[in-house]
Amino acid sequence: MRILLMGNPNVGKSVIFSKLTGREVLAANYAGTTVTYTQGKVNFKGQEAVLIDVPGTYSLEATSCAEEVAVDFLQQGAHVVMCVLDATNLERNLNLALQLQEFGLPVVFALNLVDVAERKGITIEVAALEKELGAPVIPTVAIRNVGLRELLEQAYGLAEACCAGEKKVAMTQGERWQEVGRIAENVQRVEHRHPTFWEKLGDQMIMPFPGLPIAVLVMAAALGVVVGGGKALRSLLLLPLINDLYMPFIYRVISGFVPEGMLRNVLVGEYGVLIKGIEWPFALILPYVFLFYIVLSFLEDSGYLPRLAVLVDGVLARIGIQGGNIIPIFMGYGCAVPAILGTRAATTFKERLIVTSLVSLAIPCVSQTAAFIALLGAQSALVLVLVYLISMGSIIFGGMILNRMIPGKTDPILLEVPNLLKPDRKALINKITIRTRHFLMEAEIPMLLGIGVAALVAETGFLAYVSVYAEPLVAGWLGLPGEITLSLILGIVRRELAVLPMLEMDLTTLQLLVGSVVALFYLPCISVLGVLVKEFGLKLAASISIATIVAALFFGGVINQVVSLFI
Repeated sequence: MRILLMGNPNVGKSVIFSKLTGREVLAANYAGTTVTYTQGKVNFKGQEAVLIDVPGTYSLEATSCAEEVAVDFLQQGAHVVMCVLDATNLERNLNLALQLQEFGLPVVFALNLVDVAERKGITIEVAALEKELGAPVIPTVAIRNVGLRELLEQAYGLAEACCAGEKKVAMTQGERWQEVGRIAENVQRVEHRHPTFWEKLGDQMIMPFPGLPIAVLVMAAALGVVVGGGKALRSLLLLPLINDLYMPFIYRVISGFVPEGMLRNVLVGEYGVLIKGIEWPFALILPYVFLFYIVLSFLEDSGYLPRLAVLVDGVLARIGIQGGNIIPIFMGYGCAVPAILGTRAATTFKERLIVTSLVSLAIPCVSQTAAFIALLGAQSALVLVLVYLISMGSIIFGGMILNRMIPGKTDPILLEVPNLLKPDRKALINKITIRTRHFLMEAEIPMLLGIGVAALVAETGFLAYVSVYAEPLVAGWLGLPGEITLSLILGIVRRELAVLPMLEMDLTTLQLLVGSVVALFYLPCISVLGVLVKEFGLKLAASISIATIVAALFFGGVINQVVSLFI
């Protein structure tokens, strides 16, 4: 049995999906696109069904990639469609509901967030809405499991009956909105209520005061969780396991079977695949990645990120983008790939190109952030702070320059601000699990390949050979040891691999700063290059890549030359 779960963004669809499927879920890209959907299995009364969480969409008129994917799923057919309606924004949701019925598939509607609607003084007559839509409507409070059993019963009942939905005649957009207004007027009653504490807080968060102080506190708390929690996980749990248990064990095993020489060094030497291939991704990178995904998922599900977008709109307008772009920028601190894909929501090509360029140039992904913390956290916290100040300054000044260089306009912000809600624990855990698993699958293999390259380059003498030719640039201009050439080679594979080899080098404070700045601006990794080519074409991707390399070497060298004059 195939069930499609559909609805507008921010209606509680992911919570319903999480509640019905549990943790056994699969996230994948839709064939031929980079749009992600999730599917899982539902067992109800001994019958199993596949539930597909279709990307959230406001319309089926296919004006975006996500809408095209939603239409494709519908055209492929399903036994039943679960359409989630937001009881606090019924009119907006009814537009999609009417479009769904034009496909003629059986539909059951989940009227979600009815508790929030009641607090706002919104009452919806469910029986009247069922009559208007000609389909079952189940009131739900997904976060508390209210109505979900009835929702499944209706869905399975429709599927078993093999009954087609009421296929309505296609309407024009104007006709459809007139019908939406008529239905809402007949089924919805709104009375004035005093706003609750959460509603007041949500409204205050988009005001300069106290919105800005709240934003500073939220970002500081997020930074504390990621940095402080990551260091605690590393020092108290992961590094002792790696250093005291795993490394001695694997070294004894390999030494017992592999004689001294190049092969043993490649496996367990300075850049040994079996040593660094475990230590770097799992003990140095994963703690920060995992905690960042916790913070990101919490901010997403609570409804805070759209409020932050409204708050910073005035600032971002100065660099040619509107406040809604803070979401892909924030995602860039997790990974540049979804951040670049997230720019599809930008209203103009100019904004999309500016955000993509800034993410590629000056925003370190969470893996690179973890590498910076591992490198600089204990040796020089001041350099760590300085690197991120340089990053922020580059975003501002780079954006201002790009705003003048790139033709086009910036549209005013038009963004839906959802209700401020307490995230559902189960849905939050599922989202974090899927993202962490996805990171491990994407990052571990390229990182192992990069470490293997590092071991071969070091053991074959190729590094020393290349370092001779790179000496005028690396040693003369950047003031770094020849071994840093390894970072420049590996940084092409993964951004954090431009930083991690420096852990094995005895660098001065100035060299740490220069090396970190070079790594910050350096060439985006292979996966980012692939997305840049797919989204913008080879010419623009090459231009962005060349610009990052030039910026990395130029600013790194300037810092070295200027500081060297005073020491």
